Amino acid sequence: MRELEERIKNDGQVLGEDVLKVDNFLNHQVDPQLMYHMGEEFHRLFQDKKITKILTVESSGIAPAVMAGLIFQVPVVFARKHKSLTLKNDLYTAKVYSFTKKVSNEISISKKFLSSDDHVLIIDDFLANGQAVQGLMEIIDAADATLEGVGIVIEKTFQKGRQLLDENGVEVQSLARIKAFENGQVVFVDEDQD
Repeated sequence: MRELEERIKNDGQVLGEDVLKVDNFLNHQVDPQLMYHMGEEFHRLFQDKKITKILTVESSGIAPAVMAGLIFQVPVVFARKHKSLTLKNDLYTAKVYSFTKKVSNEISISKKFLSSDDHVLIIDDFLANGQAVQGLMEIIDAADATLEGVGIVIEKTFQKGRQLLDENGVEVQSLARIKAFENGQVVFVDEDQD
């Protein structure tokens, strides 16, 4: 998605060898117009699937997931990282390791929001090592729901997340695929090589 790649080039900031900071438009300040265009693109990529729910993890996946839910006209459910007084019983849970925060979280979804009748599209902000998506897949399996695919805003192809999903036969569509960070710049995967 060219619009997203341009925003990454213009507003993204490479930190070290493997972290991309995109807080100007995705995971601190949110650009609603860009999120809407992402929702349209996810719909275009997965419109042949029977999607009944969109699933993500709080918090950076929520904005693109909600816009996709708007276009698909289906509910969006997000896994909570922290339990609250209103979310403590009848939960699907999974352990997820956060690459950027270097901590493990138990994510939770209320059983009343996911069932065996659901056909689920996972949407997340980044695909790096695949831990968040893997945790959501565990929850989908526990609910006996059907995973229809995974939509990723930004994929770092030099990390193992895609390989994990490919090994599980999961369809993955990423809006921006990064091949490397070189001299503080983002290098995207050539579309000719896809």
